[in-house]
Amino acid sequence: MLKTTLVILLSVCASVAAAVWASPWWWAAAGPLLLLASVAAYDALQRRHAVLRNYPLLGHLRFALEALRPEIQQYFVERNFDGRPFDRDTRSIVYQRAKGTDAEEPFGTERDLYLPGSEYLVPSMAPRPVRTDPPRVRVGGPDCGRPYDMALLNVSAMSFGSLSAHAVLALNTGAQLGGFAHDTGEGGLSEYHLRPGGDLVWEIGTGYFGCRTPDGGFDERQFAEKAAHPQVKCVSLKISQGAKPGMGGVLPGSKVNAEIAKVRGVPQGETVLSPPFHRVYSTPRELVRFLARMRELAGGKPIGFKLCVGSRREFLAVCKAMLEEDTAPDFIVVDGAEGGTGAAPLEFADIVGLPLDEGLMTVHNALVGTGLRDRIRIGAGGKVATGSDLVRRLLQGADYTNAARAMMFAIGCIQAQRCHTNTCPVGVATQDPRRARALDVGDKSQRVRRYQEATVKSALQIMAAMGVDDPRELRPHMLLQRVDAHTVRSYAELHDWLTPRELLASPPEGWAGDWQAASPDRFR
Repeated sequence: MLKTTLVILLSVCASVAAAVWASPWWWAAAGPLLLLASVAAYDALQRRHAVLRNYPLLGHLRFALEALRPEIQQYFVERNFDGRPFDRDTRSIVYQRAKGTDAEEPFGTERDLYLPGSEYLVPSMAPRPVRTDPPRVRVGGPDCGRPYDMALLNVSAMSFGSLSAHAVLALNTGAQLGGFAHDTGEGGLSEYHLRPGGDLVWEIGTGYFGCRTPDGGFDERQFAEKAAHPQVKCVSLKISQGAKPGMGGVLPGSKVNAEIAKVRGVPQGETVLSPPFHRVYSTPRELVRFLARMRELAGGKPIGFKLCVGSRREFLAVCKAMLEEDTAPDFIVVDGAEGGTGAAPLEFADIVGLPLDEGLMTVHNALVGTGLRDRIRIGAGGKVATGSDLVRRLLQGADYTNAARAMMFAIGCIQAQRCHTNTCPVGVATQDPRRARALDVGDKSQRVRRYQEATVKSALQIMAAMGVDDPRELRPHMLLQRVDAHTVRSYAELHDWLTPRELLASPPEGWAGDWQAASPDRFR
């Protein structure tokens, strides 16, 4: 093949030379031909790509199609309801609500409602009037001196650095306009979080960005100073993230400019790795004590933690530590394994950690069974995008929800899935100023406000159709799942639901082993 290619190239060069000698006008065609011949010669001689050595020039078509594959899949191949991570129907409903247009479809559903796994919310024969005042959730247990009223849908954790400055400004301005909370992500408090004036949940990860000692530890003085900011309404300790639990965070060095380095307290231009573990605790008891210390340093503001659930036994160990220490966090955010990330290994995103359904019900039941549920609020995050998503999570045990990628859609994300390359085509997940300037903060902040408002309104409409006035009236029997072609069961039948303090009195058989093995002084 190589010998044949070289012979062809020599023949092309000879023909071009003869043609040019005959008439200089042949240069118009000779130039491109010589360029192509040079590329083909390089392809035949290089040793990195076997397909190019065997198919010089033509082999580039394979790489071109590979680059275009995601766009071809999204725009021409996938159907409205089966795209991943978010299907076209979901993306469209977010775009429409963000723009303030009617998110309605004619002619009926395109989904096969008889497929096993299909779920149905139960409407009532006596629906209720739709509430005009969206309910709030009071976050703050008995140890909290400054509780916060949380909206049903909030902006989930996304750091400045992973997102552009314009994206953070748009999200926080939207939160300020709509009266809901904005989680900072673990990347620290930046001026773009603070400038618009929206309510913030300050997230502290294993890197302790924003309250970090020179050697990477937790700095109590810096933490207390920043937690005292009036916009910081709650503080969340990130234990793990749904898309990569137990791995820590990754910010590519291409995104670590001077500004991000200053906010995080890290070297400019170097990839930033948040370690997978915390230095501040190694046992459930130490975790609970540290959360209490954080609340003290924060002046009594609500303190909680975020995790992707793995071992039920480990979470029960934390519950035992809460009981023995007689203190508890004010909230727990459950992040599902289907949650998003700017960068993570495929193996972690695909198979590590529990999805939100199982994780959320595990946390809810554990807190109910230990008598702690009344003092701890539960937030849920992981592909929450529509009103029905919100209602499902409230039915499964959440008090409120957070959305990240849906909020990105609201500010213009097109699911290009280039978040880790610094080449986001719409200026959302990039630190390239040229790309980021395309995102208009004034327009996109209004879209965030409209999307959140319309989605909560949709959830209230669904609840009213189910005969429910208040989210606290939702029950597991109101959500059905098709088990097979002929059988439909409610969540009340499909899953165990513990009664208050049941684990303390007489643990049921399915929980007894984990409860007995759980220790407040060790995770494993």
